[in-house]
Amino acid sequence: MPTRSTLLLLVLVLALATPLARAADAPPPQGVVSLASSASVDVTKDVLSVTFNTTREGADAAAVQLQLKQALDTALAEAKKVARPGQLEVQTGNFSLAPHYTNKGAMNGWQGSTELIVEGRDMQAIAQLSGRITTLTISRVAYNLSRELREKVEGEVAAQAIARYRAKAADYARQFGYTGYTIREVSVGTSESPPFRPVAAMQARALAAGSDEALPVEPGKGTVMVSVSGTVQFK
Repeated sequence: MPTRSTLLLLVLVLALATPLARAADAPPPQGVVSLASSASVDVTKDVLSVTFNTTREGADAAAVQLQLKQALDTALAEAKKVARPGQLEVQTGNFSLAPHYTNKGAMNGWQGSTELIVEGRDMQAIAQLSGRITTLTISRVAYNLSRELREKVEGEVAAQAIARYRAKAADYARQFGYTGYTIREVSVGTSESPPFRPVAAMQARALAAGSDEALPVEPGKGTVMVSVSGTVQFK
């Protein structure tokens, strides 16, 4: 004979199963459609990032490390003269030192490298500084959008994308003979074109080879895109 606890468990199982069965038997919602829209704008990049580096080799690890430190200290001192928050910021990058081997696997010395990164919105000041740093050479140049500009542009583009999404939903609802719609679910995504410019980097490396001229600056534009997708219920 079933115990009291067994009966209570059966009642609970039946109570939970009934709504699930009804949900499974319910027909799929009518008048639901998936929609997507997007908006984009081209904006001039306002941040320049220049990476300087140098390598040294030698038989003695301490001597190689000292040479790297001296080269970095000299470049860092020059950069700090014109550093300004947000406009021209300076930071040290990778600093490495490792054994160097011959093709036969025998250790024959040490090799090291160091980096200095200069970044900011004052592109002309960074370009002029690039010509005054002589102990390091330019290895990489990148243009990007500042966080403030990107957030401002994303807000404007998002408003356009959302307006297009709502207009499309209203237009489709009217064409299908409905009086309106409600949004069931929606997602908003943003993207930005890659900031790196290989051609500019190659030009910079060529300029940096024994030259004290300022780095040519041409930031170009990046594309900020906002996409909206989801489903709406016609009514």
